[in-house]
Amino acid sequence: MKKDRWFLRMLALLALCGVLSTTVSLAAEAGSAGDPLVTLSYLNDTFLDTIMEKVDQKIAARNEQIVQRLGGQPVSSGATSSSAVFTVVTLSSGQTLTGDIGCEVMLRVGSATCVSPSSPGLIDESSAVTLDNGGALLQNHLYMMTIEGRGVKATAATTKLLVRGSYTIA
Repeated sequence: MKKDRWFLRMLALLALCGVLSTTVSLAAEAGSAGDPLVTLSYLNDTFLDTIMEKVDQKIAARNEQIVQRLGGQPVSSGATSSSAVFTVVTLSSGQTLTGDIGCEVMLRVGSATCVSPSSPGLIDESSAVTLDNGGALLQNHLYMMTIEGRGVKATAATTKLLVRGSYTIA
């Protein structure tokens, strides 16, 4: 009879454990606030794509704001422009780019000379010297206009300059 009690106690204990585990598993919902179960496939397939789309939208909006602030549109003949970044400007032979104070110019393609009514003409920032009226610009040297009325005249059929600052083409 003692053996029967032991068996009955064990059977009652197993039944109680089964009822408790079933109750606990039914009470907890997978993926709820109480049980935040997230699978790797959900993260890779759904969540990551959503986040990347939002990031791309924010980057595009920010880039558009930056472009609007900085400008940098190409300039046609006779127009005036100002840019906080370097802009590629193409001049034909005989055209003159006149810059405001602080305008910077770098000759990339072709040839050009300094246009200045008095000395000093342009400041060569690359070699720390001045360039007077009629002096030839060196390619890949950065020149600054520190006095009004200074400029660069194209002497080649096609001259390409990198320009930063306000300028006029005539």
